[in-house]
Amino acid sequence: MDDADNLIWHPQVPLKVSILAWRLLRDRLPTKVNLVTRGVLSSTAHSCIFGCGETESAHHLFISCSTVGSLWDLVRSWIGIPLVGFTTLCDHFVQFVSSAGGSRARRSFLQLIWLACVWVVWTERNHRLFTGSADTPHILLDKIKLFSFRWLKTTSVTLSYNYHSWWSSPMICLGFV
Repeated sequence: MDDADNLIWHPQVPLKVSILAWRLLRDRLPTKVNLVTRGVLSSTAHSCIFGCGETESAHHLFISCSTVGSLWDLVRSWIGIPLVGFTTLCDHFVQFVSSAGGSRARRSFLQLIWLACVWVVWTERNHRLFTGSADTPHILLDKIKLFSFRWLKTTSVTLSYNYHSWWSSPMICLGFV
């Protein structure tokens, strides 16, 4: 947990996103399992909002759900990193950030992408629950690209790449390839 704790707080990521990740890694989000445990929902109301039929725990929602799993595959393909091996959310976070190896800047970029993924998954979960929307993993990837671009661009006005370049190859835009 200590390794993950140090990675949650990223200077280019909005504080609310880091707080969400902090709560996620401590299993303090109001997932259906946690709400059932606290007596807020009945014991029958625990199914994942993505429609896979599994119980909506934090681990399932952010890692093992088939919809979210395909999103992680799309993200890895977009940024060109290998599949990571993990057993917990903390392991997933730490291994994702260190999966491409290399410089501190590269790890910082992967940290930002992981946080963007978590933010997009949680907001999509809430949109599905409260408004009935149902975006595909490809649309969720587009949102991750947009958030990550905005966060980097907002905090570093000297970035010389454009959104189209970022959309297709972020590692080249950041000079990592």
